[in-house]
Amino acid sequence: MTNAQEMKLAIQVVIKEMMDRIMHKVLVEDPFIKEDHRAEKPLYAALVPDEIFKGSHFERRFVTPFGSAWEKLAIVAANKGLGYGDKGVSIKGQVNAERLRRIQEILNNLEHSEKGEKKVRPDWRKELKYILEGKSEKLIPTTVICDVYAEDKKNNKKYVFELKAPLPNSDQTKVSKEKILKLYSMEPMQIDGAYYALPYNPYGKRADYAWAFPARWFDMKNDEVVLIGDEFWEKIGGAGTYKAFIDAVNEIGKEYKDRIYREFLGIEPPVDLGEGKL
Repeated sequence: MTNAQEMKLAIQVVIKEMMDRIMHKVLVEDPFIKEDHRAEKPLYAALVPDEIFKGSHFERRFVTPFGSAWEKLAIVAANKGLGYGDKGVSIKGQVNAERLRRIQEILNNLEHSEKGEKKVRPDWRKELKYILEGKSEKLIPTTVICDVYAEDKKNNKKYVFELKAPLPNSDQTKVSKEKILKLYSMEPMQIDGAYYALPYNPYGKRADYAWAFPARWFDMKNDEVVLIGDEFWEKIGGAGTYKAFIDAVNEIGKEYKDRIYREFLGIEPPVDLGEGKL
């Protein structure tokens, strides 16, 4: 079995475990009960078919678990690709006081524009250069807890990824930027690279990414510290990782769509069930 095949199977294990938990949740633990729905929202029930809200009931129980699943999938990719992956790893180092001050200055400028002044736009290279020019004799012990940590065993490199959902909010992104800036400011650096990463791009091409909230903190289309979709998977797992991920999802997608139609919605699947692949 090739490494790509092993990675694909490992990815499928994570997704199947999550989907089986969700199916048990919506079928056994917390099913959609139309009588309850009609009693709680009589106006909605009078105007909209129950099936619409039954779909919403499933969606809410699907989206939340996928947040933690992305980290598990990333760790699988790192273990099978680069050689080692983990989550919640603490990176400890020292940052001089002036660099820490400049980090806060940059974050404040991005968040609050002075009245009458032009809004400050993020520019990773310019910001990092300014921070690293900060000098101070005072070194402050600093700890950064990363979302995903990976080691490239072959090349002896260490990477950190702030991994967020494809449409992250502003507060999450601000925290991630602060953490990444601190990692690059440590003397000496404790890692070889840190990135703000999104597992896929709902807009298709990177040039078309248009979600406004993270754009307050990063130039999502140009900053080299930002990885979206295939850029992230190839970085954490090596060449071929994104294809393995796509193949893994597509292979098991039809099975779960079929189950959702039959077991949850109680209807026959459409004939074009196999369409809509990644």
